[in-house]
Amino acid sequence: MIKLDADALGRRAEAMHKELARISAEPDRLVRLFLTPEHRRAADLVARWMGEAGLQVSEDAIGNVRGRMGEGPRLLLGSHLDSVIDAGIYDGPLGVIAPILAIDAFKRAGVSPPSGIEVIAVGDEEASRFPTTLSTSAALVGAFEQTTLALQDAAGVTYAEALRAYGKDPAKIATAAIPPGAAAVYLEVHIEQGPVLESKNQALGVVTAIVGQTRLAVTLTGIAGHAGTVPMKLRHDALAGAAEIVLMVERMAFTTDGMVATVGSLTVYPGAVNIIPGKVRFTLDLRTASDEQRQATVREFDRQARAIAARRGLVIEIATTHGIATVPCDPRLQDNLAAAIEAVGGKAIRLASGAGHDGMMFAKICPIVMMFVRCKGGVSHNPAEYASPRDMGLAVAALVRFIEGFRP
Repeated sequence: MIKLDADALGRRAEAMHKELARISAEPDRLVRLFLTPEHRRAADLVARWMGEAGLQVSEDAIGNVRGRMGEGPRLLLGSHLDSVIDAGIYDGPLGVIAPILAIDAFKRAGVSPPSGIEVIAVGDEEASRFPTTLSTSAALVGAFEQTTLALQDAAGVTYAEALRAYGKDPAKIATAAIPPGAAAVYLEVHIEQGPVLESKNQALGVVTAIVGQTRLAVTLTGIAGHAGTVPMKLRHDALAGAAEIVLMVERMAFTTDGMVATVGSLTVYPGAVNIIPGKVRFTLDLRTASDEQRQATVREFDRQARAIAARRGLVIEIATTHGIATVPCDPRLQDNLAAAIEAVGGKAIRLASGAGHDGMMFAKICPIVMMFVRCKGGVSHNPAEYASPRDMGLAVAALVRFIEGFRP
């Protein structure tokens, strides 16, 4: 086994994160969007790091930076370089930096990994620029949707136009696909984005599944009226109905093991202090590791929401705007990753991922597994996001141990 210094690896990881974080569209906060000048600079920096680690570097037709080593079916390692608006510095980049440091550890030890390796820095995971997500990993697995090319960003620039400005030809996106049989396994290192590892005082975890999601758009229509002249018993208040439904959803989530439910957006019409709300639109995001459970909850929500609306004399419309199935992580790979974590002195906590990841796409072509790294307070998508150098160093060390034992 390669001799490792987790503390030194962690210090290097921290320095690399800080260097990458300086690449931003805004001076006072991290904003790094897909196919922007900032993406170009970040991609070039990561390409340099890959080359220094001994990888053969290329960039594909949709802007993914890829570093390869060895022959045969490949162990894919990677994550994304794009950020949300006003981001933290670890979400995404950790899954690129950790593999680069792991491969560099092999180089410094003068040995080669026992299998083919490909480190991938994808460009579009956060959907911060275009109203799509995982489009660059979709291209890697041959699942890119051509309708994506017509999508526009906030400035009216289409996806296709942005690709051309970046120096890519949209007609060649299919060439980014990994050939059939070339991918053996996909492994992603990522901050947890939640508080479970911290609550258990453990640095690293093994992901059991990436949870499925259902998003609904709900519209309640009542009757707007004068706030002073319509008696309470004669009102058809859309906001009061929405409030009852929101609390109903919260109760359902509290009593359903492993489920989370979020109403993240609510708009009231006409929105005046002296008018009874006549219409309300809100969103609902439901997530759970069990597709059957989530689908049953959606059906129950529909039943109860319609009953509440009918009792209040409201018209209700419910539309599904997004749905994605749960993606399980391979049980054998979970065990192998747990053994690698234990080999560096950790206790492998097993937990589901409540957030989406590029692994959801890679699961279309190969088994997947994920390693979570503790983050302070469970905070993510926020400048306060933090993973300690010690924890990141342990993650790199565990990744090296995983690679040492990996056979396609």
